[in-house]
Amino acid sequence: MRNGNAAGTAQPSDHIGGWTVALLRLAFLGLLMFLWWIASIYVARNLIPSPLETWEAAKQLFAAGRWQDAVRASMATYGSGYLAAAAVAIPLGLLMGAFNVLGKTLEIYVYALSATPRVAFIPLIIVLLGLGFEAKMFIVFLGAVMPIIINTYAGVRQADADLVEMARSVGAGRFRIFTQIVLPGALPFVIVGLRLGATIGLINTVVAELYTAIGGLGGLLAVYGNTFRMAEYFVIVLTLAGIGVIVTEALRYVELRLGRWRR
Repeated sequence: MRNGNAAGTAQPSDHIGGWTVALLRLAFLGLLMFLWWIASIYVARNLIPSPLETWEAAKQLFAAGRWQDAVRASMATYGSGYLAAAAVAIPLGLLMGAFNVLGKTLEIYVYALSATPRVAFIPLIIVLLGLGFEAKMFIVFLGAVMPIIINTYAGVRQADADLVEMARSVGAGRFRIFTQIVLPGALPFVIVGLRLGATIGLINTVVAELYTAIGGLGGLLAVYGNTFRMAEYFVIVLTLAGIGVIVTEALRYVELRLGRWRR
């Protein structure tokens, strides 16, 4: 009995306040900045610029408007492809989980497509859609759609069997069981899929901009990397990292809000 209580009760060290986490993150960021500065001193300057040089390059890019134009172009590609992936993947994953025959039929193809490198489809996409916005959006779509489908499908399949059986015993119908038991239980899986899809979609945005018409943040990454303008290159890399952090933290906030709703 004592062991059961110990296992089921959270220890004080398990709970870390929000301010503590923020301070630890700032401290770690300061450490990274210090290591970056040290590396810029001891490594050749044409490889690693100092934080100050990167900041100056960022101001110049912003003043010229190149940074804003690139961010707008990349976010248009990323946002449209990612939202299209979520709009397709969530309903499909729910249907696969709700109807066992459909799930068993499609899952092998979903897993096969998920294991196939998306780069392999780029020549075919270019042939079919050209080098413009539609091709870039579809490349992002391909990267984001698979994790969302797989996690949504897994979430529905992991529904609490005891709760479902209890609901059936009191006469609850399939629709009510699905909306009030299965769907709330699947929400954490869906959010995880959305977060994974967001990360892979951002990577595919850069890939799409490199392989199709050069533009956006991926285009600047290629230009500055090929010409060894490393200060500008670091600005673009840090911008992509910042976008990734913002998107994942926004989805984490949504997950917390949905968790409160489920409780």
